[in-house]
Amino acid sequence: MPRTRPVQPAPTGPVRLGPDAHAALRPTAVAIDAGFWHARRETNARVSVPQGPGLLESAGNLHNLRLAAGTAEGEFQGAYPFVDTDVYKWLEAAAWQLGHRGDDSLAADVDRIIALVAAAQQPDGYLNTWFQLVKGGERYQDLRWGHELYCAGHLIQAAVAHHRATGRTELLDVARRFADHVDSVFGLPGSGRPIDGIDGHPEVETALVELYRETGERRYLDLAGYFVDRHGHGLLGGEAYCQDRVPVREATNVEGHAVRQLYLLAAAADLATETGDTELRAAGERLWHAMTTTKTHLTGGLGAHHDQEDFGDPYELPNERAYCETCAAIASVQWSWRLALLTGEARYSDLVERTLYNGFLAGVSLDGERWLYVNPLQVRDGHTDPGGDQSARRTRWFRCACCPPNVMRLLGSLEHYLASGDDDGLQIHQYVTGRYACGPIVVRAETDYPWHGTIALTVEETPADRPWTLSLRIPQWCREFRVRCGEETYDSPVDDGWLRLERTWAPGDRIVLELSLEPRLTGADPRVDAVRGCVAIERGPLVYCLEQVDHPGGGLDDIVLDTTRPLAVKHRPDLLGGVTTVVAAGRRRGIPDRGWWPYASADTTAAPEPDGETVEFTAVPYYAWANREDGSMRVWLPTS
Repeated sequence: MPRTRPVQPAPTGPVRLGPDAHAALRPTAVAIDAGFWHARRETNARVSVPQGPGLLESAGNLHNLRLAAGTAEGEFQGAYPFVDTDVYKWLEAAAWQLGHRGDDSLAADVDRIIALVAAAQQPDGYLNTWFQLVKGGERYQDLRWGHELYCAGHLIQAAVAHHRATGRTELLDVARRFADHVDSVFGLPGSGRPIDGIDGHPEVETALVELYRETGERRYLDLAGYFVDRHGHGLLGGEAYCQDRVPVREATNVEGHAVRQLYLLAAAADLATETGDTELRAAGERLWHAMTTTKTHLTGGLGAHHDQEDFGDPYELPNERAYCETCAAIASVQWSWRLALLTGEARYSDLVERTLYNGFLAGVSLDGERWLYVNPLQVRDGHTDPGGDQSARRTRWFRCACCPPNVMRLLGSLEHYLASGDDDGLQIHQYVTGRYACGPIVVRAETDYPWHGTIALTVEETPADRPWTLSLRIPQWCREFRVRCGEETYDSPVDDGWLRLERTWAPGDRIVLELSLEPRLTGADPRVDAVRGCVAIERGPLVYCLEQVDHPGGGLDDIVLDTTRPLAVKHRPDLLGGVTTVVAAGRRRGIPDRGWWPYASADTTAAPEPDGETVEFTAVPYYAWANREDGSMRVWLPTS
């Protein structure tokens, strides 16, 4: 059995601000020890992460590193030049796991793979098995597709995580050698560096900022700034797909490949935080607003097109053809969290919550063994699945396996996205059962969120001689709430999404926040053509969907929801690991057979008549779909 120790507040996570950062808030530690996210993280720790080395072995990723190290013979395995990144993302996930729970077996796997990575690195710091093995050592000749710097970025992030979690430097040394090599090669004309260029897939930029934060080496921050500002200047042909059409500082909307765009914008937020660059900050706020108002699905998912994996046009938000790559949801969380810290505004954590519970969590099965690369909002009756990376059915692994280890690393580091502190006190962004700590302040939380809306908070440690502010995020979706402290009921106004409670606290003080979780029907902006005349069911932070398996005797394409009937809530401990369902009423439409031609003249004068059988619909949380038998699914429900 793996050796374990009690859960402790983890060391500083994926974002550690520098001492002079221009940020409103600083991330702080949370120890999650029970409840919804604890269960998901336990599955990640006990099932998903331990499977990583075996999956990387069977896919050939580790074989390629052995070839590059000269310790094996054979051919390169894998369809893409960036398969090394799957190893690095897994290493990052494993490092965060080791940071809050010791596991001798996992530690041995990590040590073995780090040694393999180090052995594959070339003397000058360069490391990419595709170019070392397949391209005869050719370097940086295909920046648009080769993704050498993208791989470097994930290596750096893994190294920073390993150093923060364990205090060891073996992987950090490898990453610094690679970063030093990159710094010697890339720069503006006249800098003495041979290449003025960018990678077709941003990632190295935010990694270099974090390497600066970890080492104090200013040149890594400067290099990140160079890469961010060189996007949009035609170095890769001027395509939006690879974030080269318009500079970040001038952009007015998100565009192109969703993951690439969001990784780049996360780096821009990091740079604004560390340098105080107000132009980059304004660009981030402007682009986030444009994204959330015109290009974000109800689930927090991003990406309208399978072709080029891109955002699409404003309000182009299809259902069955929604791309919503799991990696895009992860990138959205990373960017929004950085903006929340930079600005102190709660709206960014509102999107983090929506994305975590829906667009992100749907990407991994309840058992932690199967994955979704794309996350549609509808699967039609009679759907023919293409399989592979585009499948609407869960898959064990992918030819392009970016999403599974990406999910592992976010779940492994989730405790770092939940709370923050400033000179005034503690801010709780996301509600979990566990301990929130900020300097001398420790607050214990008990909750069954998201199934119930009560969050009971107990002050365990506090300064005795000064007041401080406990700030509680009131979610954007919440219609009613109340908060009690002892016999006192607070009716403080919400300040831009925050309920701020200031007083001189004492150990044992208890605060109870009650968020109303009444189920609700949500409509879309009328410019979203794909869902005009439809509504979706939500409850608390959860988006719901219908699955065919819960509605025997028919499919889902001909249903109509009756919006005049109340929604009922039923908790089902026996279903999908224990979920709260929402029960709604409606009917199946009686659709006439129109023969060989499915169209007919529209009758614009007749009032619609109720038709079809009355039925009861059972809606389940969207994150839990595709965990039973294959079948149709839909989030948006017609009302006529």
